[in-house]
Amino acid sequence: MINISHHGATTGVTGSCHELTLGSEPNAFAGILIDCGLFQGQEKGDGASASDLSVDFPIEHIRALVVTHVHIDHVGRIPYLLAAGFEGPIICSEPSAIMLPEILEDALKIGFTRNKALIERVLGLIRSRLVPMPYGQWHEVFAEQGSSLSVRFQRAGHILGSAYVECDAACGDQRERIVFSGDLGAPHAPLLQEPSSPERADRLVIESTYGDKDHESRETRRYRLKTILERALADGGTVLIPAFSIGRTQELLYEIEGLIHEFRNDSVAEGLVWDDLEIVVDSPLAAEFTGIYRKLKPFWNAEAADLVRQGRHPLSFEQLTVIDSHADHLNAVEYLAQSHRPCVVLAGSGMCAGGRVVNYLKAMLGEARNDVLFVGYQAAGTPGRDILTHGPRGGWVELDGERFDIRAKVHQVGGYSAHAGQSDLLRFIEGIPKKPSEIRIVHGDESAKLVFKQRLVEMDYPCVLIPSQ
Repeated sequence: MINISHHGATTGVTGSCHELTLGSEPNAFAGILIDCGLFQGQEKGDGASASDLSVDFPIEHIRALVVTHVHIDHVGRIPYLLAAGFEGPIICSEPSAIMLPEILEDALKIGFTRNKALIERVLGLIRSRLVPMPYGQWHEVFAEQGSSLSVRFQRAGHILGSAYVECDAACGDQRERIVFSGDLGAPHAPLLQEPSSPERADRLVIESTYGDKDHESRETRRYRLKTILERALADGGTVLIPAFSIGRTQELLYEIEGLIHEFRNDSVAEGLVWDDLEIVVDSPLAAEFTGIYRKLKPFWNAEAADLVRQGRHPLSFEQLTVIDSHADHLNAVEYLAQSHRPCVVLAGSGMCAGGRVVNYLKAMLGEARNDVLFVGYQAAGTPGRDILTHGPRGGWVELDGERFDIRAKVHQVGGYSAHAGQSDLLRFIEGIPKKPSEIRIVHGDESAKLVFKQRLVEMDYPCVLIPSQ
């Protein structure tokens, strides 16, 4: 028997953790986990939540952890997996192997311990387990007792290093190619090569974050970003962009550098041209990963590589200021809250559930001259979702146990999501030469999953499931 089960991302978009098992239940012979992510907001699955991080499913038979990419909702429970006794390898793409210890160091500091020696010991253990793999190359996880399992990574276009996972599984006379999408990116994303469909998928487990809608085209969203920034900065306010440290921040910097280059001498606000607009990144983690992105230029797409050859620096331009220390962060919040200097601030975290963006929100949400621009998905139960929902109606949001009125203008540019839209997901599936015999829809709100399932049913896919666990 070749079985698929789920330990997260079935009731929402966070906590991704899926299991591929060979052998009859309940005594499975061997298996792998695909991701082991953190739950965020109100989402939970199988007894695990943001406040209950225990790995409460059997892992004795798990031979390897396969990581699709290093976002925290896909890797945040790895320390707890190790604490539960997992002793196998952590298989991932080459860029992910570089970034994974860095993202987990931050996660350990926030949710595990501040003990530097303990953190370094855990990170050392993780580094020793990493098995970096090139894209497109098969890796044998095990082959014994008439069963075997190999995995291969293909580009997913979500963030640098992201991959979907092809699994070649054999158990007795049964042989299947099973594909786990991880998070898929939209075509023509800045910096990244777009995903291609698998050559084969007997069964497919696919995300559905935006299974119910499409994004704006890149050109449309780029000029909408320009329009929003110009209107927002006209009254001398701050444009605050809650940004995810990995992927979104780097793509936004890339696009903003392009706008500055194209409209250099045009006015962006009264008395200010684009060439003089200050862009602030106030997130040590985002700054660190921006540096890692710069070092991983061989993995950039052709467009980005061409800009570098032209002498452009899309992730390190002169208008960019990076704030590192906490003291400088507090000074920046106070200065921007009191001054009327137009400025664009990218601050973590992306869903406003913690990080430096919270201090900016507390100081700036109450003034109409400021603007909040969301460029990524906001999970249910996060302050970001509340601001997005209630902000346009002049509501309030709770931050650190205190209510703050929302008088700042609230915007959303959906096209900058790192996730594929509905048409992109359908194109990925339709590109598989032979229809999968089963498609499992995960990693989406209930409404998005239901809409996406209906589209697939209308397209005559034989078996479309929305697993509950």
